[in-house]
Amino acid sequence: MLQKENIVRNLAVLIFQTLDGVMQSPSDPSEDLSGEFELGGWARKCWEDVMEQVMREAMAKPYDLLLGRTTYELFTANFVSLGNKNPVATKLNNATKYVVTSNLSTLEWENSKCITGDIAEEVFKLKKQDGPLLQVHGSWKLIQTLLAHELVDEFRLWTFPVIVGEGKRLFGQGTLPTNLKLVKTDTCATGAIMSIYKRAD
Repeated sequence: MLQKENIVRNLAVLIFQTLDGVMQSPSDPSEDLSGEFELGGWARKCWEDVMEQVMREAMAKPYDLLLGRTTYELFTANFVSLGNKNPVATKLNNATKYVVTSNLSTLEWENSKCITGDIAEEVFKLKKQDGPLLQVHGSWKLIQTLLAHELVDEFRLWTFPVIVGEGKRLFGQGTLPTNLKLVKTDTCATGAIMSIYKRAD
């Protein structure tokens, strides 16, 4: 386990999940087909309400992004072409993006930096540097590494009123026991629930 002294900034994961804990492919059926997952797009009925709340509660203050390669490529395809025509794109375009990858030789999205090697150690180094909150969107595989090394300080969860029964779940087999403190909660008119937790220790 990494030593936690000299931490300057925290790391938060922002996750859309089903009631049964699946975070795979919330917005589009083709987003992540691994494991023969065929139920993608389950968040769409609540999408507009949730995104308004996300902008208020999780994207209003400055932050840097930490992304896995697959999520980075998906976001690049969706947001680069929008430029600053849309508020979500503007926030993401302006953020510094740290990308965990060993396959991308060039990063097309502005303000992007590559992270390779010992990912847990490299993220720990980022947490010791000056800067805004580190925020992870999507990036299931990366999150499993962060959880296994106790590098997540805050969970920003949006739980949607749908059950899919299978798929990639936020808390996988490598998750360590952790006590959390609920610091804020709210609901959307469409039934999605926001829950923000911080580590209790």
